[in-house]
Amino acid sequence: MRLRAATVLAAVAALVAIAAPPALASRAAGPARAQAQLSAQIRYTTGGVPHILAHSWTGLGFGYGYAFAQDNLCTMANDYVTVEAQRSRYFGPAGVDVERGNGVVVSNLDSDLFYQQIIDSGVVQHLAQALTPTEKLVEIGYVKGYNAYLAHVGGAAGVPDPTCRGQAWVKPITVGDSYLRFYQLMLLSSSGAMIQGISEAAPPKAGTAAAPASAAATARTGHALDAALRAQRRGMGSNAVAIGSAGTRDHRGLLLGNPHFPWLGTERFFQSQLTIPGKINVTGASLYGVPLILIGHNASVAWSHTVSTAFRFTPFQLTLVPGHPTEYLQNGKAVAMTPRKVTIMAKQPDGSLAPVHHTFWWTRYGPMFNNLEGISLPWGTTQGFAFADVNAGNLARAVNTWFGIDRATTTQQVLSILQKYQGIPWVNTIVSDREGVALYADIGAIPHVTNAEANTCDTPLGKFTFAQVGLPILDGSKTACDWGSDADAAAPGILGPKHEPYLLRNDYVTNSNDSFWLANPHQPLTGFPRIIGTENSARTLRTRIGLLEVQARIDGTDGQGPAGFTLAAMKRLDLSDIDYAAQLTLPALVKLCQSFQAAGGTAPTSTGGKVPLGNACTALAHWNMRWDPAQRGAVLFGEFWHFASGATPSPFSHRFELAHPVTTPYGLNTANATVRDALGDAIAALRKAHVPVDTTLGAVQFVSYHGSHITIPGGPGDPDGIYNAIYENTEPGDSLTSPDTGSSFIQVVTWPAHGACPVGSTILTYSESSNPTSPHFADQTKLFSKKEFLPDRFCPAQIAADPNLQTVTVTGN
Repeated sequence: MRLRAATVLAAVAALVAIAAPPALASRAAGPARAQAQLSAQIRYTTGGVPHILAHSWTGLGFGYGYAFAQDNLCTMANDYVTVEAQRSRYFGPAGVDVERGNGVVVSNLDSDLFYQQIIDSGVVQHLAQALTPTEKLVEIGYVKGYNAYLAHVGGAAGVPDPTCRGQAWVKPITVGDSYLRFYQLMLLSSSGAMIQGISEAAPPKAGTAAAPASAAATARTGHALDAALRAQRRGMGSNAVAIGSAGTRDHRGLLLGNPHFPWLGTERFFQSQLTIPGKINVTGASLYGVPLILIGHNASVAWSHTVSTAFRFTPFQLTLVPGHPTEYLQNGKAVAMTPRKVTIMAKQPDGSLAPVHHTFWWTRYGPMFNNLEGISLPWGTTQGFAFADVNAGNLARAVNTWFGIDRATTTQQVLSILQKYQGIPWVNTIVSDREGVALYADIGAIPHVTNAEANTCDTPLGKFTFAQVGLPILDGSKTACDWGSDADAAAPGILGPKHEPYLLRNDYVTNSNDSFWLANPHQPLTGFPRIIGTENSARTLRTRIGLLEVQARIDGTDGQGPAGFTLAAMKRLDLSDIDYAAQLTLPALVKLCQSFQAAGGTAPTSTGGKVPLGNACTALAHWNMRWDPAQRGAVLFGEFWHFASGATPSPFSHRFELAHPVTTPYGLNTANATVRDALGDAIAALRKAHVPVDTTLGAVQFVSYHGSHITIPGGPGDPDGIYNAIYENTEPGDSLTSPDTGSSFIQVVTWPAHGACPVGSTILTYSESSNPTSPHFADQTKLFSKKEFLPDRFCPAQIAADPNLQTVTVTGN
């Protein structure tokens, strides 16, 4: 049976009603003075981690909202302005909205138009109706807790964070706002990454001449899309390793989670514990504005997520009716697009407000759009493109999934939850439990496009993108090319769980953002639709070093003691800061550098010039291949590999071999002109930035705090293959030295052979609070600088033993 692609649903009633603000909130310890349902005890442990204890679901959400707002109100308030479509009103239409989670930079005007049409459609309210009563209570409590903190400090004028103190856009929120924020996260890897293309799409003006795309033009667009999509996916990262009973020394499960996520904005993580005795007890981290634990552990199960390779959308290429660019052909019949008119208010240069009107054009697949990752997909007179988003109808299923995982008791139960709801929007799930059952799964919302359908229905442009990166661009003129459906699927238009990959093992599974294929090389996963990911292909260096290090520790061949993982061994693996590209190529690079030194002391560049080598050869020869702050050579090598890794043909001297996928390719192809020029290009780039070629890492990678520098270990996860990924200057205007994305909430969790309490270590690399005046703005960052962790405190005795324990009770009504 064929079904239409997921689209934003028809408009329904207005957004959910505004939640009444709490009448009272207290920071002081003491008995609850208001309704018990809006009372929560918050126990703060070292690092400012709140452990929230309540006796009702509303109270639990209330405590979380209060604690979260206390640490991050300004950052979150700014994003509520975004999802309320108010950025142009407060900041002007020409300003920019930086979506840190997907790297998208759009104008405030485009952002507002995009979110206003979501609000006007009523889709979020409609989807929220499917939440369970319990889930709704938690969300209501969160909103009241957030508002209670704002009221407690006296409103915007009393906010301690100078970033937003006194600003008109700092105000109480509604339950509708909170759902809009969650929906924003659902769209992060689909519509949310296409805001400009959707908001700026418009039909051609009357009189525009028809210009059908030639084969040469299609090929050019295909190559451009290939490059843009590959570049975009290189910026997404995370590592997760689940060790089973056969892979640990004490035969218990063990988990490493280390998502590589933004250090700035609302895609930061907030660490907490949520407890209602007898109902829920879970600890870990959540993206801002989400009162659930998204990655973490409970008494029996630990899990994390990594960004999946599966596409969560497909373009549909439409054949337009001649002379009517807002009509398209379907099975030979004309179908009119639906106009969606929106109005937002924009601040003018004189400070006044003026309305801005815009019309979106909607098809049965979704909105029209005109570019993908910055590559133009023109809306012409004969053809155009519609955007079908698999997560446009996903909100309750995602909440159901995480709320279920938070309370799961076994790995197998987590798998059942994933398969039941298929609500995971754009990540893999990696799990281990007390008994040592390890799971990898890419089970969630993925468009139902089989390889056979892609081969039948791809347009010429789609055939190119599908072959290169797995993205189909389907023929929208035939209903036979709509997304399919499986009987076991949780929603129409998505692949059923039987067609999505997972792997249960008792030794290990791992993922570092490559596809499902080598979650464990002893049992490759094959036979899945290409839209999910590749099979039988080269892995990234970060995937490879993870697989090699994990297997070596399980086998005991890494020189780190008896076989099998321990908690300490996993922490060492995650923060080893080994540059795998250097392990594969550095000896040959040093020889190349020395040959340049002997031939005149200069290195060639890609521009045809030459640059003096200076101390480059010495720095590289003496470097230990780790990105530690005191090391010299790391920065120079990183710059070299930045230029060399994209070489065509490959920068490696030995090609990829399917029989040895974890250890190939390797070696440096010094006969490659790009490789030979890369060292000179690296030196030139460093000198242009006034950075010595033999600089230490700590001199250029640090967080400034109260006049001091907190040096940060780690380096480029991709392309260098460093497990502890750290990146700077990923968006215009970012600091050149302070990380803006990379390792974030790191958790290592296991269970003792005897005893009920999980044992673990955590570190939130950028710390709990985004308020620069907070004592928890950089306290955990200082620990991360020294590669230190905090003890994970889960059971009451562990919490009570914290040397910095502070307990408060917050109440409201």
